[in-house]
Amino acid sequence: MVKKEDLPECPVATTLQLIGNKWKILIIRNLLVRPWRFNELHKSLEGISQKVLTANLREMEADGIICREVFAEVPPRVEYSLSELGESIRPILDALKDWGEKYKANLL
Repeated sequence: MVKKEDLPECPVATTLQLIGNKWKILIIRNLLVRPWRFNELHKSLEGISQKVLTANLREMEADGIICREVFAEVPPRVEYSLSELGESIRPILDALKDWGEKYKANLL
């Protein structure tokens, strides 16, 4: 888990440090819809390696943004979902989506 003293003083920089890479934003985008299994996420994120996906999921879990649930089944099943903190990112992604749509509309 990130310690408060390790975070930048600027709140925007803090947000970017926690969710500012391409993959984390796209993982969160998917998890806003429903819980996903690892292989589902991997297939849906074109170009991401298993190693990078694993690293990002572990970081976001450690930061309290996502939850990892292991089901006692054979074979074992693991699902990732947003925590309450992760769910609070929804307005940020909604704003990014709106801005992207407006930008694309202006290019035509």
